[in-house]
Amino acid sequence: MARHIYTVPSNASFADALAQGILDQWGANPLELSRVMVLLPTRRACRSLQHAFLRASEGKALMLPRLLPLGDLDPDELLISASDVSVGQGMELDLPPVLSSLRRQLLLSQLVLKWSATQAKLHGSEIIPEDQAVRLAGELGRFLDQVQTEGLNFSELSTLVPEDYAEHWQITLEFLEILTKIWPVVEEATGGIGPAERRRRLLEGQAEFWRNCPPEHPVIVAGSTGSIPAAAELIGVISNLSLGQVVLPGVDFQAVDEVWNDFLKDSSHPQHGLATLLSRLNIGRDEIQIWPCTQEGRAPDERVELIQTAMRPAQSTTEWQGYIARTGPDTFKKALSGVTRIDCPGPGEEALSIALILRSVLENPAKTAALITPDRDLARRVTAEMERWSVKIDDSAGSPLPEAAPAVFLRLTAEMMVSGLAPISLLSALKHPLCAGGMAPGVFNRILRRLEITILRGVRPAPGFSGLLAALDLEKDKDKELCLFVEKIAESAENFTRAIDEGTKSFKELLEGHVGFAETLAATDELDGSERLWAGDDGSATAEFVADLREAVADAPEVSGRRYPELIAALMVGRAVRAPFGAHPRLSILGAIEARLQHSDVVILGGLNEGSWPAEAKSGPWMSRPMRKDFGLPQPELQVGLSAQDFVQAFCAPEVYLTRSEKVEGAPTVPSRWLLRIEALLEGRGLKGLIQNDAEKWLSWAEEKDLPAQRISVKPPAPTPPVSARPRNLSVTRIETWMRDPYALYAQKILNLRKLDPLDADPSGADKGSLIHEALEIFLKRYPDFVPEDGEKQLIAIGEEVFSAVRDRPGIWAFWWPRFQRIAKWFVEEERTRRKRVSKSHVEVVGEIVLKGPAGDFTLTAKADRIDELAAGGLAILDYKTGTVPSAKNVLQGISPQLPLEAVIAVEGGFGILPDEVKELLYWRLTGGEPAGEEKNALGQRGAKEGVSEVSKVALEGVLDLITEFDYQETPYSPRPRPKQALVYNDFEHLARVKEWASSGEGEA
Repeated sequence: MARHIYTVPSNASFADALAQGILDQWGANPLELSRVMVLLPTRRACRSLQHAFLRASEGKALMLPRLLPLGDLDPDELLISASDVSVGQGMELDLPPVLSSLRRQLLLSQLVLKWSATQAKLHGSEIIPEDQAVRLAGELGRFLDQVQTEGLNFSELSTLVPEDYAEHWQITLEFLEILTKIWPVVEEATGGIGPAERRRRLLEGQAEFWRNCPPEHPVIVAGSTGSIPAAAELIGVISNLSLGQVVLPGVDFQAVDEVWNDFLKDSSHPQHGLATLLSRLNIGRDEIQIWPCTQEGRAPDERVELIQTAMRPAQSTTEWQGYIARTGPDTFKKALSGVTRIDCPGPGEEALSIALILRSVLENPAKTAALITPDRDLARRVTAEMERWSVKIDDSAGSPLPEAAPAVFLRLTAEMMVSGLAPISLLSALKHPLCAGGMAPGVFNRILRRLEITILRGVRPAPGFSGLLAALDLEKDKDKELCLFVEKIAESAENFTRAIDEGTKSFKELLEGHVGFAETLAATDELDGSERLWAGDDGSATAEFVADLREAVADAPEVSGRRYPELIAALMVGRAVRAPFGAHPRLSILGAIEARLQHSDVVILGGLNEGSWPAEAKSGPWMSRPMRKDFGLPQPELQVGLSAQDFVQAFCAPEVYLTRSEKVEGAPTVPSRWLLRIEALLEGRGLKGLIQNDAEKWLSWAEEKDLPAQRISVKPPAPTPPVSARPRNLSVTRIETWMRDPYALYAQKILNLRKLDPLDADPSGADKGSLIHEALEIFLKRYPDFVPEDGEKQLIAIGEEVFSAVRDRPGIWAFWWPRFQRIAKWFVEEERTRRKRVSKSHVEVVGEIVLKGPAGDFTLTAKADRIDELAAGGLAILDYKTGTVPSAKNVLQGISPQLPLEAVIAVEGGFGILPDEVKELLYWRLTGGEPAGEEKNALGQRGAKEGVSEVSKVALEGVLDLITEFDYQETPYSPRPRPKQALVYNDFEHLARVKEWASSGEGEA
């Protein structure tokens, strides 16, 4: 009996040709057409064929054939096709239900944790954390699916000879006993089976049924290469049916027999799957007929020949010379007419170029376009770029569930609670758009911002809600509102808090407490939390995930509350959100598998880099390549071959764009091996760059898209506020800012701006300095005339009192207290020596003098850390520095004028001390390191010779010049007037947009 084996050429639209061919055979009789059964690789392929029937019938109503995906057959379908055949009446296929992937993962994770606990007892190793166990369980599940898809038996693992492999194979073999010995028992107890096992049994049952009871209606299997053994068996059965037809995609008729045999050996070749299937079915290529299809809208046949030649196995590339010799330049150009290659600098440029191509397609109402790429990052970028034109594009793979807003909110709220309300985790959760805490969103956000500024910025408060409340001042009316705010959130988190703090191991209790807390936080004053949290496509997908978790929660392992967020995140991996409606009808983004049998006028093959397309061939975590071969699993290169087949089919579309990024995350990339083959073939004919002729156009458009219409000249800001608004009172510490960066002074003193403290900050130099200054001040005031024998002990006791205010802030206490103890020892020893030549010390002395300017009086203020009256006469001014000490050069030049100006005030009697000559300007550098402290002359050796009075005179003249200059409104507060003397730490530099005008050459950089 002649078998009906066909192939659709690669350059023809498979779905359209298949639909038209079926209509030509059975379309005259609608009832006959409805009896035809068509088996296709995927559900998307079924939808694609439906659309093809619609196009073929020009929109007329049709009774379509039964379209079934090979990967998801219905057991009831087994008996429908032969219900009238008496032989089949007794045949039944009673399959257990599918065990959900989530439930299987949780069950396997229990087994992984038990195995880990056993190993820990035997070998003293650490027990695997729960989230890692879940991830390992996911890998075990995928390995189980591979084995069951191939119909292998785990008992064969024991037949592998361990001494042939690395030593760690023994450990792996022991670990895999989870699947070989324990899992079958667990699976039987559940009453279900895995999806791969059920699919294999269905395909085998269908094949057996039709082998014994041939259907009395036509059966067509189309588009499949039989990569699944059970599917290949079913295709073989259908090929022997009197009413069966097999339609294969793009069989290569041009390869000679020797080359065809090479296809069988090279699993990475695009024809390997077809060659293997035909060999298994004992079908020669001479038995295959061309499925009838029109030439209209097809790419030239020359392109098919070119790509098939370019993809020859390595040992057969000697054919290239003959092909190049017999093929003229015009044939090459005809073959590649409509093919454009675009090498982009990076992923951003690639995504925008692709978006521009897709957008151009929409100018023609009759055209369709598809981006085919396995690179999910590229797909997301293109989706975002299309929003420039308010075009929503259908991405077949959807978006990852962990990135959906409700899923992110769930993870953030879990991390917030487990972290003990650490500021960053707390604000990440509470600032999420879904969070409103039962209040109007605007009110909630206003109070939250106040809470952030009041206690969350700076050093971290004590952990938990009690820590937040302790950091608030209950005496302030404004803080009472914040207390009520914190208490309300604490109340909503009560169950979740209890589950975490009490160390429960119940995943169910943690999950219910968490979901209840998230729903309460999501509520507004008008909407219930569940209405907001589970709304939309993202919400529905997240709600489905939570429902699946609740259903499988009885099979979850015991989990520590501290590992709960990681466990939730691990369980979300692999799930996706797919939007069913609202996408553009003529544009789509497809993965390589989803693109099979699809039809588009314009096809963009994106992400054509090694490691992306094709993906890296990995043997997996459980077996090496030799082990896979001995066990019977296919080699990883088989997936490369299937991917190559998808590339060849897509390359033969009428209009094709090939895109790649030359760099990804700053690292150079390697073009896909398929691009390199095409490039090598063209270079052999002297036509290198033939398919890159239009690339520059798209790249230049992409580059110009984000450029401003005209160059904007950026100049340094030069604000000139009225003289009446300018400060008439400055401390000596602000004079340096005024000199080095007037704009910073303008922002601080005129605009009244201040930098917010960072979140969860480490103890800053200012925090440390304030505490140390306060302790030293108390000590000197308590012992103004002498240093007690136990001076170090007394100073440390004073320090304990001062630091007690921040003892509940572990960052300050743990970091600075040991340093203060070392400082106390140095300070007391130094003070004993210094007291011998000091008659009296004044600490934290406030003073001022009034200077004259064109616009009136100007008050210069100061707060000296310490002024000593020397026994020999004169004054010494000391400044405690817990950070960097100004250089003597800057002090002498008047750039760091703090101490010289304090000397001016002291000489004028501005500190309330009898005026006297200032003989010493000293810095005491107190770091608590090695050394703990040291004394430095502010003027250095050269300044000591010049004298304090001369340096003070220079500093005073500098201040008077500033007052005179800025008392005129025409004088602007310019940023960085002297770039080499710019402030090292400037909180307002970004407001002055220094990087913009400095790089543009408008200002001095």
